[in-house]
Amino acid sequence: MARARSLWTGSLSFGLVNVPVSLVSAVRDQAVHFNQIHAKTHERLHVAYICTKENAPVDYSEIAHGFDTGDGYVQLTDEELAVAQPEKTRTIEISEFVEIAQVAPILFDHPYYLLPAGEGEGPLRAYRLLVDVLADAEKVAIGQFVLRTKAYLVAVRAKEGLLALTTMLFQQEIRPTDDLDLPTRKGPAKAKVDQAVALVEALGADFDHDSYKDRYRRQLRKIVKDKEAGETIKAPPAPEAPGAPPDLMEVLKASLDEGRGREKAGASR
Repeated sequence: MARARSLWTGSLSFGLVNVPVSLVSAVRDQAVHFNQIHAKTHERLHVAYICTKENAPVDYSEIAHGFDTGDGYVQLTDEELAVAQPEKTRTIEISEFVEIAQVAPILFDHPYYLLPAGEGEGPLRAYRLLVDVLADAEKVAIGQFVLRTKAYLVAVRAKEGLLALTTMLFQQEIRPTDDLDLPTRKGPAKAKVDQAVALVEALGADFDHDSYKDRYRRQLRKIVKDKEAGETIKAPPAPEAPGAPPDLMEVLKASLDEGRGREKAGASR
């Protein structure tokens, strides 16, 4: 496995404290990648930009950035776009420490690790101290920093002896639920709610992340291998969408009985 490449190096700062850190991605690319090829010749295709007005290819050096105003395009150069870019710094500025429950999961975007950086034992001690403080206080550090050409809102927390940084969405990026076309109906009866709560409690368990596998990627690799071996790949019939249950109470009760049955069977083993 390739060594994690540092994407950014600087310091995490709060108050008068500066902790030297380097940023690496916490995600490994496990996707199955394909190239676009010509079905007839099996040669790889290349993207070409065509001007529809002149019906001719355009060289990359002639491509500009255009913002559609509705009445036409405002053209901006790379130099003009650079004016809007935030000032690059080498600091993750922490502004506050909050309870993790106060940060809605919908705000989290991309995960990274912050690794200790700097020479000598001092920076490493500062890093370990911050990890222990965040873990013991069960707090998340909220701050901002600039990566490449964009300013990010971030959350920093302790994870397995390291600092984990997650970029966050700004409030303006979250779609308000008022924009959604939701039906306005009377709430369900208390008996139905109680049955549903009982079902949720019966299916309660400790989350085991490793028990969930990427079945799509595994199946896709198998299809590629079978096709390479000359086998014919047949698509399965499309599944039918399940309809609404005619009697929700009966379905909830049956589901609850089934869940309790599995629980008893597991306890008797």
